[in-house]
Amino acid sequence: MTLNIKKTEEKSKTNLTYYLFQLKKDKLLTADEEKMLSKKIMMGNKKARETLINSNLRLVVKIAKGYISQDLDLLDMIQEGNLGLIKAADKFDFKKNVRFSTYASFWIKQSIARALSNKGRMIRLPHRKEEKLRKVNKAQTKLAKDFGRNADISELSSETKLEQDEIKTILSLPDKILSIESSSADDKFSLKNTIEDPKYSPDHVVMRGYLKEKTMEMLTILNEKEKKVLLYRYSFLSGEKNTLKDIGDKLSISPETVRQIEMRALKKIREHFNHLKDFLIE
Repeated sequence: MTLNIKKTEEKSKTNLTYYLFQLKKDKLLTADEEKMLSKKIMMGNKKARETLINSNLRLVVKIAKGYISQDLDLLDMIQEGNLGLIKAADKFDFKKNVRFSTYASFWIKQSIARALSNKGRMIRLPHRKEEKLRKVNKAQTKLAKDFGRNADISELSSETKLEQDEIKTILSLPDKILSIESSSADDKFSLKNTIEDPKYSPDHVVMRGYLKEKTMEMLTILNEKEKKVLLYRYSFLSGEKNTLKDIGDKLSISPETVRQIEMRALKKIREHFNHLKDFLIE
């Protein structure tokens, strides 16, 4: 398996080297040459379109190198960038008085970023979120080298010009997906054997029972109406928290009266069970 991976990597490097060598055959264009080709492309000249594209393939490689990650091979990113370059060649207008490389950079970056978003993650993120995530990750790497430690949110915000709340949201986005059957390096256990089962928690069951018992003890100091109001209000009877109006309808009293009874009942409990104040509702 390891041997096959190495062979694949070597083949990919060979293909990339050959591709980069081939790019040197196409010369770079001057601004006037770009304008001339643009005019011909607008008239449907396919040869001019091909020349404009081929002369800017090196630009795609340069941009793709800035997106290097484990999510997509460099050669794959170059291919995606080339699609953006082709789209730019079809839309370029020499009348806008801008160099083609400047215009094409946007389309190339957008094409690569979309590919990373679509193919690099099992859980797809919106294109703009993916771009911001990449920006934050790049800032984290840079600041870690500068400071010799992980940067905090405010430092990342200053570096990326993004709001702190937005950075917190971005950093909470889902990361790569691992198979639950994946094994550790020494194959001694799989991921599924290390994940806690939340379906059964003995300490939670015990604590829940204890709190319920203590709650019922506290209610014994209340009169019948006060007890019913709290039981309805805090989900003890129906499993749902009732509104003041709901309780008022059940007890044939007004919502305001229910509120007053609730406040009076809670006050009694606070006075008699001060040692349990951490469990009481403020």
